[in-house]
Amino acid sequence: MDALETGAHFELLIVRNFLDAETCEKIVAEMRSSRGELATVYRSDSSGSVDESARRATRIEPSRETKEFVVRRLLGRKRSVEEHFRVSLKGCEEPQFLRYGVGDFFVAHQDGNTGMLRLDREESRKVSVTILLSRQSKSPASDSYCGGSLIFHEWRPQHARGSFAFGGDAGTLVAFRPETTHEVTPVTHGERFSIACWYT
Repeated sequence: MDALETGAHFELLIVRNFLDAETCEKIVAEMRSSRGELATVYRSDSSGSVDESARRATRIEPSRETKEFVVRRLLGRKRSVEEHFRVSLKGCEEPQFLRYGVGDFFVAHQDGNTGMLRLDREESRKVSVTILLSRQSKSPASDSYCGGSLIFHEWRPQHARGSFAFGGDAGTLVAFRPETTHEVTPVTHGERFSIACWYT
């Protein structure tokens, strides 16, 4: 059975082994052989744009079957996500399959529900999800990446919570509220493969 954990102070839901090692390896192999383009960011309009000062990563387009598989797995977890965050969910957006190479990053941001974005999609997001597909390590190794930590921040002075750096093994899912400030620090070695998705 998957292990459920709560990230200190940030109401995170962490699910170890959400995807098994073999599945992660298959998805990464497919991502390596699929086409990709620079990932975009959204601001006050509905069309995303590339801004490498805010986000540098590659969004990969895997097969329809792989995307549908990930959505089915996420929907299979929907009830426990609803219970953890005390929300009612309808479904989820199409997952984004992302590759972060050396030097790639995503600055501190929120995914929605903050009033900063006026896009229907971002304002309908109820839970954000990141699924790690590759292993993070402290020192360079051929089967892992360094840097690329997912860091959660609390900026409001009335909530002196600081920051929480999340790193995990391949197959780990972390879910959080979309208004939570988070970032991906620059990758310093290897490649970080992950999936981002949002429950609505």
